[in-house]
Amino acid sequence: MSVLAVIPARGGSKGISRKNLRCVGPLSLIGWAARTVSELSWIDRAILSTDDLEMAQEGRSHGLEVPFTRPQALSTDTATAAATWRHAWLESENTYSQHFDISILLQPTTPLRLASDVERTVSMMVDGGHCAAATVSPIPGHFSPEKNLTIDEHGILKFSHKDGATYTSRQMLQNSYYRNGICYAATRNSLIDNGNIVEADCIAVIVDDFTVNIDDPIELEIAQMLYTKLEHQKNTLNTQSSENLADS
Repeated sequence: MSVLAVIPARGGSKGISRKNLRCVGPLSLIGWAARTVSELSWIDRAILSTDDLEMAQEGRSHGLEVPFTRPQALSTDTATAAATWRHAWLESENTYSQHFDISILLQPTTPLRLASDVERTVSMMVDGGHCAAATVSPIPGHFSPEKNLTIDEHGILKFSHKDGATYTSRQMLQNSYYRNGICYAATRNSLIDNGNIVEADCIAVIVDDFTVNIDDPIELEIAQMLYTKLEHQKNTLNTQSSENLADS
């Protein structure tokens, strides 16, 4: 099956100015997405969808193709991910005169994703005969829908769930999940013909490890701290391995 990877990176960002060019460790967020692509040999084409010249140059410097400029109508705060992805898919097919059976969407805002999670997403969709797939993470118990609260016009707290007061322990809560942004995958029929990402036949790919999805400045700081921790662990393991070889 022919596979298209789409990395969306518009120039405008209100939470963090020029967000997709910001760095975590040695790489920009665009650079991290490109690194993931480079680890997946089964991707036929990897393109950056952007309206911004600097973003486009950053993508090219990391080996991504930028065959078109995203229209302004799809570069606003209100433009949907489905519409942006669909446009990139059709424009890529037109540019390369190639039909793509499936596509993956890799948002730069999840820089520390594992390529193995992306591969698992595509495998679960294709092997299971599903129309789409999306990575999700478990919602912590205290954020579960059954525990959510609202505030009425008098400032009084109310449970948003009609039986919210009865959920007194974690064991009573239904397992809930949120989209973590690691990977979306879709068949051509799902996205091009029906315009859906999370649709009736979207298989869940559960990622239990903590995932940083960057929207606010504090999340950029958390990503940097996590990167530093992971690098420290890697260096420690390499040092221990070298010492063990020297002793053997």
